[in-house]
Amino acid sequence: MLDFVVQLTERPDTIVEADRQALRDTGYTNRGVFDIASVAAFFAMSDRVASATDMRPNDDCHAMAR
Repeated sequence: MLDFVVQLTERPDTIVEADRQALRDTGYTNRGVFDIASVAAFFAMSDRVASATDMRPNDDCHAMAR
């Protein structure tokens, strides 16, 4: 699963059916594959927006060492 996420993050244009099937072969459902891709894509997007706008967490969030 993590290999899929790294590939999706670094080389999204290389994802093919065999990559999705590899996840299914280890027990993930189609919904699971969708959820994995959605979470990875959301974090990639939010990190890029934060970097582009120099957005920083508020003091309370930052103090949580997240």
